[in-house]
Amino acid sequence: MQNIAVNILSESTQIAYKETLETKKAKSWLKSISAFANGVGGTLVFGVRDTDHHIVGVDNTQEVVTKISELIQARIKPQPQVEIQVSVLEGKQLVLVKVNSGQATPYYYVQDNTHTAFVRLGDETLTATEQQLTELILRGKNETFDSLISNYKKSDFSFTLFEATFRERTGTRIVATDYLSFGLVNEKQVLTNAGVLFTDQCPFRQNRVFCTRWNGLEKGSIFDDALDDKEFSGSLVFILNSAKEFIKSNTKIRWAKSADSRIEKPDYAERAYFEILVNAIIHRNYFDLGSEIHIDIYDNRLTIWPPGGMINGRVFEEQPIFRMESQRRNPIIADLFQRMKFMERRGSGFGKVIDATLSLPGYTDNFMPEFEADENGFRVTLWNVNYSTDQGTDQDTDQDNLNVAERRLLLIDFCKIPRSRLEMMEFLQLKHNQTFRDNYLKPLLEKGILKMTLPDKPNSMYQKYVVKEGAK
Repeated sequence: MQNIAVNILSESTQIAYKETLETKKAKSWLKSISAFANGVGGTLVFGVRDTDHHIVGVDNTQEVVTKISELIQARIKPQPQVEIQVSVLEGKQLVLVKVNSGQATPYYYVQDNTHTAFVRLGDETLTATEQQLTELILRGKNETFDSLISNYKKSDFSFTLFEATFRERTGTRIVATDYLSFGLVNEKQVLTNAGVLFTDQCPFRQNRVFCTRWNGLEKGSIFDDALDDKEFSGSLVFILNSAKEFIKSNTKIRWAKSADSRIEKPDYAERAYFEILVNAIIHRNYFDLGSEIHIDIYDNRLTIWPPGGMINGRVFEEQPIFRMESQRRNPIIADLFQRMKFMERRGSGFGKVIDATLSLPGYTDNFMPEFEADENGFRVTLWNVNYSTDQGTDQDTDQDNLNVAERRLLLIDFCKIPRSRLEMMEFLQLKHNQTFRDNYLKPLLEKGILKMTLPDKPNSMYQKYVVKEGAK
């Protein structure tokens, strides 16, 4: 536990802090115990101030340890596996409560016969949503959405596209017994939810994908500002292929001459957006009946957003993309996609997104893919590597040739009301995300002139920026 203490001074999904033990308002820290047990586990540290991680220490550590144990036993149901130890850091005693990831989810905080489950998202502890609670209940039963038995019989549906695609990509014909071994039916030939999602006539509405090619850099009216607009539903195989073709038909491949040949210069790496599509279909939350996967193509970027946040509650900054743990919300769907060679059995795929993008002709650091997540979903943004070639550079599109300092003043005035990052870039007529971050956003945040509207969720897709009151 000493090693844990040495490395605890940066808050993350797996670490939370309390300056002192509160017994009358025990919910303030017991909710973290619930969230850790419902997630990937974690450590709650007493004796460290939450706001600035200053070490204050704990007096009467034995009394504190005893009280923590009593309150966890009384208020957290079922009982999570915890280890409570005292450690010393900078000459001060700390109490560390290590909580293991639980198998009997959900773990509730209980008071006055009210049961509340909590989850972690980045460094926040949040009340579980209805969909998250459902997933926790299923996890406690070792079940997932795609493993649940539906109300549909296999005999009422066809699987023509699925069977043809499986044979084409594997060289193997599907036989009747495969449906049971793949987890698509039960012994009575009733379809699981995964089975329903692979039917040609899939009746589920929550598998839809909305695709739009916008005219410009921002969303507008579907009727006035959309150059192309499609909605796809049906078999997951059909949806994957259709979404891929929509992106191909709404992006360009340019050419450049070399000494003895032509070099293809696509706007985006096909391997990159295909990996994102596969991840979106596998990991989306199918319990959320009112949401769809959204694919939006703008002049300078492509975004893909599936509903359902990161499974383990972590944010991307805590997990190196190339070493991100592979956790699957819908393992039956994932297994079939792997069998059909749409994906590898191991690995998140995000590393491949970056690798494919790095290999594009014309790539610079300005075009590094961006990954964002919150409790509602995750979004991946790919930048069009040919956009600056067609439209010029940030340096030669400055408003009236103003310098950076003068343009910052204009931006400050523009941000008197909350603005998104993309609204700010469009206002400044900037195309390069890194140029905007380095020359405008980061300096204004560091100087305390701008502030985030969601400071506790710096990487939220709903983040906006506004002038800080009293800023000069």
